[in-house]
Amino acid sequence: MKFNTKTIHGGQKHDPAYGAVMPPIYQTSTYAQTTPGGHKGFEYSRTHNPTRNALENSFASIENGKYGLAFGSGLAAIDAVLKLLKPGDEVISTNDLYGGTYRLFTKIYENFGIKFHFVGMENTSNIESFVNKNTKLLWAETPTNPMLNIVDIDALSKIAKDNNILFAVDNTFATPYIQAPLDFGADIVMHSATKYLGGHSDVIMGALVVNEKDLADKLYFIQNASGAIPGPQDSFLVLRGIKTLHIRMQRHCENAKMIAEFLNDHPKVEKVFWPGLTSHKNHNIAKAQMNDYGGMISFTTKGNDYNKTINILEKLKIFTLAESLGGVESLSGHPASMTHASIPKEEREKSGVVDSLIRLSVGIEDIDDLIADLKQAIG
Repeated sequence: MKFNTKTIHGGQKHDPAYGAVMPPIYQTSTYAQTTPGGHKGFEYSRTHNPTRNALENSFASIENGKYGLAFGSGLAAIDAVLKLLKPGDEVISTNDLYGGTYRLFTKIYENFGIKFHFVGMENTSNIESFVNKNTKLLWAETPTNPMLNIVDIDALSKIAKDNNILFAVDNTFATPYIQAPLDFGADIVMHSATKYLGGHSDVIMGALVVNEKDLADKLYFIQNASGAIPGPQDSFLVLRGIKTLHIRMQRHCENAKMIAEFLNDHPKVEKVFWPGLTSHKNHNIAKAQMNDYGGMISFTTKGNDYNKTINILEKLKIFTLAESLGGVESLSGHPASMTHASIPKEEREKSGVVDSLIRLSVGIEDIDDLIADLKQAIG
């Protein structure tokens, strides 16, 4: 089954009760038993729910995995992975990391004796010097948030396997339409399903997908024991969103390409970060592991002037100034004061998150309207 078909049919079955084509919303917390322990596979909805199960099967299918897990948020999914670790373990991650992930790592799990190293993963030679006997997890984003750096998944998987390290990839920006980390050797794929998988800015959810049964069983145990699961209504919404993922992503990518080229030629723009540009430092890696280059773009304006940058964001009309990304509507953001504000300024700027950086989540509106909006805002 090819990807475009998987988004609609992957892992799905018609409802056995009445043949419903769309999985019904099983809005129930518990299930009748004929005798103690005698049930139809469902006893309590924290553990299993038919609507959530349908979604988890879809997650696994579109990521070319065997086991999918749904969580109440992307951070809840990351939290579940970190619960595989113990005090004294070490994690190597990118220095260009989503602020919420950085906050979870440093403000929560460092307190439990886990040590984190943040390095420039776009150059794999930076990683090997941090590997030691205590290293238990490589955590990568690719493309990264917000600098759109590209990490070589295949190269990292070799480092992980050579050193018996678990390797996880946050695939939120790329989506399975563009990139399949499990196929390149990752052990775990994570998504903030709030973003492109849901696709309509109306739900909060996280996802994990794995291939190994032993790892899946550990994560299912954590999911059930910790209880950070989504409800059936949210599961239904994300499952519905996945059914149009392929056609939405095609337009996201088409629009982003034209906007990246427009910005790249603009006299007031200093630099554009989008892996589809041949000037991108890891464009060749992106070309090798991605089917397209995504709908996320970051750029800086000349002069690194905070006030001018804020003025541009305030003048945008179609690009809504807001947190998040991946919906059908275009969004703009200022990472230094929004998504990455939890990262100390000195650390932010080391990775390129300067005051003049603007991040765009390019939606599926008419491209002429989007470019006209950027023209009038930038001047």
